[in-house]
Amino acid sequence: MHYVSVEKLTKSYGITPLFSNITFHISQGDKIALIARNGTGKSTLLKILSGQETADEGKVWINKEVTVALFEQDPNLEDEKSIIDNILHANHPAVKAIRSYELAEELNDTDAIQDAIVLMEEMQAWDFEAKVKQILGKLNIHHLQQIVSTLSGGQRKRVALARTLIDIGFEQNHTLLIMDEPTNHLDVEMIEWLENYLLSENVTLLMVTHDRYFLDAVCNEIWELEREDLYVYKGDYDNYLEKKAARIENEQANIDKAKSEFRKELEWMRKQPKARTTKSKSRQDNFYDIKDKASKKMEDNQVQLQIKMSRIGGKVIELKKVYKSYGEKEILKGFDYTFNKGERLGIIGKNGVGKSTFLNIIQELETPDSGKVNIGDTIVFGNFSQQGLAIKDNVRVIEYVKDIAENFPLANGGSLSAAQFLELFLFTPEKQYTYLQSLSGGEKKRLQLLAILFKNPNFLILDEPTNDLDLPTLAVLENFLQDYPGCVVIVSHDRYFMDRLVDHLLVFEGNASVRDYPGNYSQYRIWQDEEAAKTKQVAAAKVQEAKVFEQQKSNKKISFKDKHEFEQLEKEMPKLEAEKKEIEYKLTMENLSFDEINKMSLRIGEIAQILEEKELRWLELSEILA
Repeated sequence: MHYVSVEKLTKSYGITPLFSNITFHISQGDKIALIARNGTGKSTLLKILSGQETADEGKVWINKEVTVALFEQDPNLEDEKSIIDNILHANHPAVKAIRSYELAEELNDTDAIQDAIVLMEEMQAWDFEAKVKQILGKLNIHHLQQIVSTLSGGQRKRVALARTLIDIGFEQNHTLLIMDEPTNHLDVEMIEWLENYLLSENVTLLMVTHDRYFLDAVCNEIWELEREDLYVYKGDYDNYLEKKAARIENEQANIDKAKSEFRKELEWMRKQPKARTTKSKSRQDNFYDIKDKASKKMEDNQVQLQIKMSRIGGKVIELKKVYKSYGEKEILKGFDYTFNKGERLGIIGKNGVGKSTFLNIIQELETPDSGKVNIGDTIVFGNFSQQGLAIKDNVRVIEYVKDIAENFPLANGGSLSAAQFLELFLFTPEKQYTYLQSLSGGEKKRLQLLAILFKNPNFLILDEPTNDLDLPTLAVLENFLQDYPGCVVIVSHDRYFMDRLVDHLLVFEGNASVRDYPGNYSQYRIWQDEEAAKTKQVAAAKVQEAKVFEQQKSNKKISFKDKHEFEQLEKEMPKLEAEKKEIEYKLTMENLSFDEINKMSLRIGEIAQILEEKELRWLELSEILA
């Protein structure tokens, strides 16, 4: 089924064109990833498809049977309402069906109840509660009566995601799900669950994401916005990189060919032929087409990061017997760790287990409850935090950088001015005079990274660095970090990013348990799955052993000999009890000699021992008989 058709779509902001004359189609079942540099129109295109913005030119046709659901980076929630009221809004079809059913039950209206039951079945409302609980649980959304205005940015994002997934899960019409960076603010387990959920729901999907493993798992087609045009690639991310490289090589060859032809045609044009024949006019028109092709530039806007790093001494950072807790919640308990030169450490764990606290402790931004944190004298931290830039009103980009330093030292001994360095980070001369508050999320992240590197650090701490960065900038950042000689500590939910850069992990498992795992994230997940499989095998073996025991017990039949023995025991045990009581009675009589008392006492001991043995045997035989 055809969902969307777009023809010759054009959109600009002021004199800056985002895309021009792009045409594409979306059909049922398509799963498309849209990638581009920040500021080239990804989010704008998504908003045009969802009806939130209009194009300057072109046509957008959406099938009347298709509902477009947009999940935005900055979700629009009702701040004064609770979490649950934002998620289960009154217009939700399943909520309507449930309320109709409850009202019919209250009125005891048989016809209305029957109609409500039919509606419940149509809306799959009987399964509604279970599905809602699953989504809320997986996204770690619990305090449902909490007012949305009190939530953090990450919590708001997860609430909006839950609302979107619940809405599309019970939408009866065909749905095109449009998602803008859905994995931001999700931990790795949530991301992996979302992958499986989107695959199992069999949705039609168009999304922007920087998470390459998520992209490969969910999507089978990649669209790229570049230089106002849209390029389509079938397959995964590696295939996209390969095909894009071939396309750029081919385009460069065509430009080189056009330049050669342009030189020849330019010489002809300079002769200024007097005869204005049809043939010469046609050649003149062709000259301008060749000129346009020859003037094209294959921009390679890669961020070149060749910094001069401060020297690291023999001592880096040592943590000895560190304890940290918030009330009853323990973060670290007697934690020991020594950083080495060139350390490449990844930190993973669920949200709220103490990852950011650990980063603050090693920078001495937070004080542990007890223990020691010893930092080497030569250590210079570069902290790329989730908080981002401290935005100041009426401060331009160039002024912000010059406040840090006028020049930037390079590894080869030279230096760059603040303006030159900004250009390497894709800030054009015009963009450098933009006010900070006018920058996009990705541009702010890029400027934040630039500002950190400007301080010449030798110990980089990157807390979720991939959020809001575009894929081309991410690739360059990864290449830089692979050659970076200093220490790098990364907290990230981007599994691809972690796999490329870290050689071991600190896994925050909760309850002050921190595992030091020697490998990258994918290796850790394989190990985790193997351990889970072993645990499952042990549990299965115990269950099987219990089953075998029960089977053996049920299959065991009493023999004639055992049956006879059981009957004899039931006769003998009362006789022994009677004998024991009789002796006990005699022992109360007077005028007994010492020998008689001694003899009767010994007999009572013998009877007690015999009775114990016979009772045990009786219990064993009675169990078999049962």
